[in-house]
Amino acid sequence: MYEGLKNRKIICIDIRSFFASCAAADAGLDVTTTPIAVIGNLEQKGSIVLAASPPMKKQFGVKTGTRLFEIPDHPSIHLIEPKMEFFVRVSMEITRYLHQFVPHESIHVYSVDECFVDLGGTEKLWGPIENTIKRIQDELYAQFQLPCAVGMGPNMLMAKLALDLEAKKSGFAKWAYEDIQKKLWPVTPLTEMWGIGSRLQKTLNNMGIFKVGQLANTPLSLLEEKFGVMGNQLYYHAWGVDLSELGAPLAEGQISYGKGQILFRDYRSKKEVMAVVLEMCEDVARRAREAEMVGRTIHLSVGYSKEEFGGGFNRSRSIDEPTNATMTIYKVCEQIFDEFYDRRPVRKLSISITNLEPEYSMQLSLFEESKWKERKLGKTMDALRSKYGSTSVLRAVSYTEAGTARKRAGLLGGHKK
Repeated sequence: MYEGLKNRKIICIDIRSFFASCAAADAGLDVTTTPIAVIGNLEQKGSIVLAASPPMKKQFGVKTGTRLFEIPDHPSIHLIEPKMEFFVRVSMEITRYLHQFVPHESIHVYSVDECFVDLGGTEKLWGPIENTIKRIQDELYAQFQLPCAVGMGPNMLMAKLALDLEAKKSGFAKWAYEDIQKKLWPVTPLTEMWGIGSRLQKTLNNMGIFKVGQLANTPLSLLEEKFGVMGNQLYYHAWGVDLSELGAPLAEGQISYGKGQILFRDYRSKKEVMAVVLEMCEDVARRAREAEMVGRTIHLSVGYSKEEFGGGFNRSRSIDEPTNATMTIYKVCEQIFDEFYDRRPVRKLSISITNLEPEYSMQLSLFEESKWKERKLGKTMDALRSKYGSTSVLRAVSYTEAGTARKRAGLLGGHKK
């Protein structure tokens, strides 16, 4: 299985409690001893906790996703609104710091609080790699007051697994191919494995697969028959094999275009909900058009308000002709909504298109001139938004009370800048 594979020196760095650590440093507080919660919006009692310091979690049971009104009134607790521009700037400074060890192409920023670094070849300059990792950890804390955990492996996947499954508890972990059967295969539930979500886990469980080891020993042909290209990826990832280059996505190629959001308030009518759905369809369609891709399957996920005990539905529908037209996607979403909506207040929405193929494969009928017009109109609107900003051209629904596009345009990462 592993013969001929490269044994690279990839590390994955995770800044622990990044948002809480940054907020603490900015406020002159110690994140390791102070109960801190970063709140999306302090003016909204239903706003959620984006990050919590270790003492906040341990002493008060407050964690990511807790609502503002659920936080106890205690004098030692510090509630801080996020400064997204500041957080992004700190992330960029961390990347700049790492440049003293490796060139730009050896760093891949995975998210605002995680990055991959290829330390291969640095031994001649900086000595043993484990010593370099310790130096990075110490200096990140000394310069930024940011504690971090580091996972190391022969590829991006294993560095990430070492981080998530061991280093986040111990501070540092190094995994090799010979560790896979002992450290990865016993992992359960499957959602603990990077790249496996709850829906995929449910499907695998229905196949009798509950541990990563069972996944690794499932015939490759069966997984490919069931999941296609993803089945191939699942099989080899269960063996710790990842051939992607640094910076490339672990799953080669974009497999979907989607958008999700938590609404600013509970939406209690179809008219309000569909106004936001239309805005989201516009964004998803634009991204597909820019990539010159079309999709055959449209997914709509609706989450109900906690006041109505949560729940919701997640459904998809395939169409005969692939599309990247906003209104075509919207009409399918509306059909799904009408079929499954039970009139409870809505708080979460998610839309995506999958089963992608190149746009040139789309057959435009010579007798349907409107398709050509829709395509040209969509491209023109996309060009205007790219040049003048995302709010330069909006649909009328964005100017209603239900619309969210204008307000969200002023946010960074969904939060105040």
